[in-house]
Amino acid sequence: MERFLIYIKHHLGFLWNFIEFGNEIVFSHYYGARLYAISENVISEYADPQLIYRKLHISDAEALYELLNTQSPDDLEFFNPHGFELYDIEKLARKKSFLMMGVFDAGKLIGYFFLRFFANKKCFVGRLIDKDYRGKGIGRGMNMIMYETAWRMGFRCLSTISRNNLSVMNAHANNRSMIVIKELANNFLLVEFIRTK
Repeated sequence: MERFLIYIKHHLGFLWNFIEFGNEIVFSHYYGARLYAISENVISEYADPQLIYRKLHISDAEALYELLNTQSPDDLEFFNPHGFELYDIEKLARKKSFLMMGVFDAGKLIGYFFLRFFANKKCFVGRLIDKDYRGKGIGRGMNMIMYETAWRMGFRCLSTISRNNLSVMNAHANNRSMIVIKELANNFLLVEFIRTK
């Protein structure tokens, strides 16, 4: 099923928009208020005291646009969860089924992470850290916030990872929460993050 949805997302945009529209209605009705409460609790539990972790709002769209568009093309080669134009970001910021979060250092957005929820109890996650802030452990905090939010919502926590993305493969090499579910086309893996306790 995931393979089919990924194909639709990347090749049949009109159909993907229809699926997202229906998903947004169902998710908002059943889970919207719960997601807000759970994500706020999780952020307060797992955030780094030296940085600010919080939900992104439409007023953060320009800062996210700047972060995404100042990364090198090599850094974005495997990170394409949505469009990077300001319009695309503002559109996603309005969706209840797409939780956008950020990490701030002295008011500057240095990290972006998200959870894309589907009404079938599956959630896809992703993250990006500014090139100047990598290797400082920020990703671990982002991961725990994403995973815990999905798990406490009762959703499966999934992602697609390219085997060719060596930095991400190395970052997840010791991630005991990650299991490979399927091999996908073009050397991608469908992975799930599960509780290990």
